[in-house]
Amino acid sequence: MDILRGFALMGILLMNINGFGLPIWTQFVPLGTLHPAFTGPHAHLNAWVWIVRWILGEGKMRALFSMLFGAGVVLLTSRAEERGEGERVADIFLRRNMWLIAIGLLHAYLIWFGDILVWYGMTALLFLYPCRKLKARTLLTAGTLVVLVSSLSPFSGGVALQDFGLSSKAAAAAATQQSGKALTAAQIGDQKAWEGRLAAWKPDAQAIESDLNLTRSGYVGAQMHHASDASTFQSVIYYTLGFGDVLGMMLIGMGLARNGFLSGRLPYKTYASVALAGFLISLPAAAMGAWKACESGFDLITSDKWLFLPYELVRVPGALATAALLLMLVKSGFWPSLMKRVAAVGQTALSNYIFTSILCQFVFVWGPYKLYERLEFYQLFYVVAAVWAVNLIWSSIWLRYFEFGPLEWVWRSLTYWKKQPMRLQSKVARGA
Repeated sequence: MDILRGFALMGILLMNINGFGLPIWTQFVPLGTLHPAFTGPHAHLNAWVWIVRWILGEGKMRALFSMLFGAGVVLLTSRAEERGEGERVADIFLRRNMWLIAIGLLHAYLIWFGDILVWYGMTALLFLYPCRKLKARTLLTAGTLVVLVSSLSPFSGGVALQDFGLSSKAAAAAATQQSGKALTAAQIGDQKAWEGRLAAWKPDAQAIESDLNLTRSGYVGAQMHHASDASTFQSVIYYTLGFGDVLGMMLIGMGLARNGFLSGRLPYKTYASVALAGFLISLPAAAMGAWKACESGFDLITSDKWLFLPYELVRVPGALATAALLLMLVKSGFWPSLMKRVAAVGQTALSNYIFTSILCQFVFVWGPYKLYERLEFYQLFYVVAAVWAVNLIWSSIWLRYFEFGPLEWVWRSLTYWKKQPMRLQSKVARGA
């Protein structure tokens, strides 16, 4: 599972890079930026980069990472119970996730507003412990149901349904106005709400300039500028939307850990079947959606219809297919030296997650380069490649000498409230 975790962690940066190098509203589509992505000399290149990213990565890496977190809950609790720790398991689980929330809050407010650790810690505390001994089929069924319900939330498909209704009301108000009739207060409100939604989808030059000035104002100014984003993300968005997004995937991950899928114990034929079925569902749907949205110039209603309405139903098969394909490669012995490095990233996932945020913030906001809003969309992925190289190199070197990543060691020591051994015993024995 370390290989899957490392791959998912690095893959998440493909999506998160927007949040580091561009304004917050470009999370899904890079609209309303200082250097317009879809006009100018590199419009076609930017469009193709976005299309490929949407097809292969959007939502799928986050889903896979959430599944692996759920699987980790099963492994942690089952191993502790096998060691005869009994009731202490609940205490370990509680402290582990409370400290994860604390680390996440520090990350959100001191480093980068888009933290996901708080969501994971809260979801684990609220839902996962009672589910740890459920059968695989029960967990998979429950997770699938949560995903289906979540697919209608405003975080995914539900936003499209809301936009459809609001657009129709605004159009009706416009027709009434053109006929010479006076608008009601409700109709005026509908028009203003629709105008606000369009402005949020593609902000104007004034919003772009304001965000740019505040984000480039130095560490304190940038963090204060995004403090409200962090607060909203870790509270309102989580409680109303986010918990369903991660809970369903975590339950599915727990089920896949129970049946041996994520640990690679199933037959090669099973993984081939899952990969084939998953990609047959996800790739055509994602490709068609990306093409239709791009062809429309990212018209909001068209994007809602083709990108966000089927969002959850596309990313789950895609995530499962990606996991199956990776496990097929592992079982076939593909490029063992690379897989070993990716596994090292997975073993130090928490450290790499935080370190990636620090590195990206230094490149784009805090450091002397201040590349925030200076790069074109396609150029952001040069930074992604550089960060991946750092992840792969430092993780492998670190684990030659140490048992855990630096933040994994801190987290583990806090969880057990006891300083944990850090150096590899073999190195210590040789006097290293």
